[in-house]
Amino acid sequence: MKIKQNILSLLLLLLVLMGQEKSGIIEMPERGLCAHRGAMDTHPENSLSSFEEAIRLGAQMIEFDVRMTKDRKLVIMHDHTVDRTTDGTGSVTELTLQEIRKLDAGSWKSEEFTGEKVPTFKEALAVMPKNIWLNIHLKGGEELGEATAKVLLSEGRIHQGVIACGSDAARGVKKVNLNIMICNMERQGSRVEYVDETIEGEYPFIQLLKKRNDTDLLRDINRLKSSKIKINYYFGDTAEEVKELFEMGVDFVLTNRLSEMLEVAESIGIRDQNYKNYKNNGLRRNDELH
Repeated sequence: MKIKQNILSLLLLLLVLMGQEKSGIIEMPERGLCAHRGAMDTHPENSLSSFEEAIRLGAQMIEFDVRMTKDRKLVIMHDHTVDRTTDGTGSVTELTLQEIRKLDAGSWKSEEFTGEKVPTFKEALAVMPKNIWLNIHLKGGEELGEATAKVLLSEGRIHQGVIACGSDAARGVKKVNLNIMICNMERQGSRVEYVDETIEGEYPFIQLLKKRNDTDLLRDINRLKSSKIKINYYFGDTAEEVKELFEMGVDFVLTNRLSEMLEVAESIGIRDQNYKNYKNNGLRRNDELH
């Protein structure tokens, strides 16, 4: 029954998005929760099942990490090695895509996910609806930035893809298309310098880190908002944190406890984008199909 409900929910969402694309307008969330590596509290991080669960729950943004393999393919992996999240060993840069695809990337989390594979960047994009933000963290330099930007452009996702990277990778992104959004990830060791550089560089996004000069957080948020820079904040895992961050003006809060924090966001008036689309089209989302 649950599987049928999920399939029906996804089909309804597809119809909504097809209607949006036909009109040439895709409405993006103004604020909300960012699923850190997907729904990582219940699913293997950076996996397709984790992303699909985050989508089902109603995340407004999904964060994931991109690395380049030995044969220059793009895969979703946070660590520089496959050791922690697969049954294999070795550096991503020293393994081919074929070698990585042979690994089990799910059983470390639970037997339920045995056989889960490390997804490619294209596979990750393929499961993402076009009306949520994609927070794409690059684990590499200029070559990775250029390769990632080319895929994002070819897949028609530059309206929603935000590439979070340092200056080297940013050069690669800009070689492909200057319209691709970049979240500045330079100078995070000093929030004052980080905020100044982001404003001066006219970046569309910034990602502030928890407990780093938080005594001046409101001042920094106000400066960034006045410059029309969207603020991601890493991270918020309690109701008190999430409510306070939204009240202060943070746009998107990264969380490791997506389901619980979405309930908190909804309690203060933040509804997931899919819900809004369902309502506008006389439809009901998955958890209302009873």
